[in-house]
Amino acid sequence: MSRQEDQQLLVWRQFVRKILPFADVASVDFPLDRLLRLSLFQVSVGMAMVLLTGTLNRVMVVELGVPTWLVATMVALPLVFAPFRVLIGHRSDYHHSAFGLRRVPYIWMGSMLQFGGFAIMPFALLLLSDTANALNGLGHVGAALAFLLVGAGLHITQTAGLALATDLAPADKRPRVVALLYVTLLLGMLFSALLFGQLLKNFSQQLLIQVIQGAAVATLVLNVVALWKQEAINPKRAAAPEVRPPFMQTWRTFIQGGNASRLLIVVGLGTAGFTMQDILLEPYGGQILHLTVSQTTALTALWAVGTLVAFALAAHFLARGGNPYRLSALGMFIGFAAFSAVIYAASLESIWLFRTGAGLIGFGAGMLSVGTLTAAMDLAEEGHSGFALGAWGAVSATSSGIAVALGGDLRDVFSSLAGSGIFGSALIDPATGYIFVYSLEILLLLGALVISIPLVLHRESRKFRSSEEIGLDQLQ
Repeated sequence: MSRQEDQQLLVWRQFVRKILPFADVASVDFPLDRLLRLSLFQVSVGMAMVLLTGTLNRVMVVELGVPTWLVATMVALPLVFAPFRVLIGHRSDYHHSAFGLRRVPYIWMGSMLQFGGFAIMPFALLLLSDTANALNGLGHVGAALAFLLVGAGLHITQTAGLALATDLAPADKRPRVVALLYVTLLLGMLFSALLFGQLLKNFSQQLLIQVIQGAAVATLVLNVVALWKQEAINPKRAAAPEVRPPFMQTWRTFIQGGNASRLLIVVGLGTAGFTMQDILLEPYGGQILHLTVSQTTALTALWAVGTLVAFALAAHFLARGGNPYRLSALGMFIGFAAFSAVIYAASLESIWLFRTGAGLIGFGAGMLSVGTLTAAMDLAEEGHSGFALGAWGAVSATSSGIAVALGGDLRDVFSSLAGSGIFGSALIDPATGYIFVYSLEILLLLGALVISIPLVLHRESRKFRSSEEIGLDQLQ
């Protein structure tokens, strides 16, 4: 091959790398098709998240007439297991099995828990909504059990799946593989939201049963395909398992890293500020702006698109040595504008403004997530990057659960108070309870922003990880 042809081939490869996201993430031992197949477990997780926090909460509140406080509690139940994400990853690192497998047993257990939860969920929800039925109490128990099973399975599957991807990828490719899997999660949420919105366009109870049970089957199919021949049998590990160090010892090592505690507080408050609306945004659109089930389910798609755009812009910023804490602060500022748009959409009766606010919520949350995730990876030292990611995920998911539960309860309380006239005749409106929660979210973001100021202004001699190191450059 001539020198000119070599140069043309090099230019072509560089062009392909720019137009194809994650084109260079593959390696000889972990080719791209195998990586994409493994990433299917994130599609099943995204599908479950859309059902739990998007479609089902709207259906339960509007179509089935379940009280908002009860819906909020049910949707928050899956996040009871969120604090254990770090422990799950820690234990899977040293899991002892007859075949030397570490991650596959956990992913399979999580998949079965998800399947079982979805299998009983539709019938439990229908019984829960029938208050005249003598067995209505069993509907409460069944629905709680279903949501708990799905939640436990979701967190176990995702934690062990990310760990497996990290194990299989070469050391220099691991951060990019993790980034690819998070993008797969967002795409799974996006397409699941569009699919569920289309399937439930003409809502009926029979159709709801079919959709949820279809999700159960899809979960097993996707995860079995994802796991097939991914983790090799290791007789040496089976015969001589590694000694697992105490969890608290590892935790204390991470917390003593300087800014870790402050960062986790910012993650907790910021995540709560963005996610308290998860249980309310779709009912708000249906009850206040009179949107259909299909239209409100599409809001999840708008959120996902906003998050993906935030990833791309964050990559552009971080590639030029940007401070990830400043990126997080920008996300919180965008959150102020997003919730303001949602609040004013009711008084202006503007569906366009409401949808814009929903997209900006995803955009701001994406900025906050990328910034804090990058900062967490930068704080991780001595091979504890997986633990740092687990801590970030545990705090984020736990604060989400608390925020979702409080969001529904506070909405009911303040709607009741407003309806009784305690706030004056001007606020006797169904939107008052929603607006109070959205205003509280703005205050939470403001608190997170204030706490992050020392991090934003602090100049460390140690260079932050660039977007190229964590794989975000591939999103541009």
